[in-house]
Amino acid sequence: MAERKKQRTAIEPAVVDISAFLTCRHGELSAEAIEACGTLARSLRETSIVVLRDARVTENDSNCFLDMMEDYFDQPDGLKKPDCHPEVHYQVGTTPSFVEVPICKSDMACQKRIEQLDDDCKPAPITGADPKWRFFWRIGERPDNSQFEDLNAAPVIPKAFPHWAETMDNWGQLMLAAVTTCAEMAAIGFGLPATAFTELMYKGPHLLAPTGTDLSKHGQCNATLAGFHNDLNLLTIHGKSRYPGLYAWLRDGTKMPVRIPHGCLLVQAGLQMEHLTAGAVQAGMHEVVVNEETVTAVEKWRNAGRPTWRISSTLFSHVASDQVLKPLGKFDEEKDAPNYPPISAGEQVMDILKKIELAPNA
Repeated sequence: MAERKKQRTAIEPAVVDISAFLTCRHGELSAEAIEACGTLARSLRETSIVVLRDARVTENDSNCFLDMMEDYFDQPDGLKKPDCHPEVHYQVGTTPSFVEVPICKSDMACQKRIEQLDDDCKPAPITGADPKWRFFWRIGERPDNSQFEDLNAAPVIPKAFPHWAETMDNWGQLMLAAVTTCAEMAAIGFGLPATAFTELMYKGPHLLAPTGTDLSKHGQCNATLAGFHNDLNLLTIHGKSRYPGLYAWLRDGTKMPVRIPHGCLLVQAGLQMEHLTAGAVQAGMHEVVVNEETVTAVEKWRNAGRPTWRISSTLFSHVASDQVLKPLGKFDEEKDAPNYPPISAGEQVMDILKKIELAPNA
């Protein structure tokens, strides 16, 4: 890692093979599994990121998903617009380009954070809404009753894709299984009950949330595809994209290009995890910007006859809307715990949807 203007600890996110944990039964963890839990929790705490190696997730599953999403987003805009549902704050179906605004455009705390970064670690300037499209597809059981019905709406199925639900559910369930395992391992690593996070996730509004950006229009070097932001949910999990360009910030302010190893998934902490740990785990910042590797990938996939849309293979895991966010267990004794007062997850989500202009302020 390059020398920093400020003194920094060169801590890299850990790569954790979760197979030892998955082979344990009835809560009897092996020494190897316990060590993996500790490494995973420490990586989240020190960097906001952990990389999972999960043999349940295959390259074939990823390719089926990416192919379908490229074909979906490559449709004319008029064929995608019927899948838009602003009346539920775009929380199911598609969100058009230039609708979602990065939270740091209006959030003063985030702007102050940018000011404190070294010049070579500052993000690309945020000028307005992102050029990316997005599709939200609900994964997992919906609650029987919720005071936040808009956040738990029924899914939208595009008419031109007969295998849509099967493909989305297959990839989404694999991603949800991986991130749920990550949540359980993190709890153990933090010294909490194994189900501390997963109980809160039960019947949460988990969203398979691929973005799509047309690189035939927005593929010039240094173009911002997704402005500097963190995520509002518990844990965000990414599969490997066909197009590089994702950058993440470690807790010490170091900016790093994200390169997911073959066979791995990237997990980044969101604001709900920050709340539950009273800031011991910080919500990770990230952006997507076209670089030279992106341009090279465009040429490769164009020559292969594929649409040149950059798909992010992303799932947002959530605390259930009616559950209360508050520091858990020993985290209630953290010095910053008073900065994280109790709030329902649904209220927290709605507050941020207003900031990023997906929900009206009225």
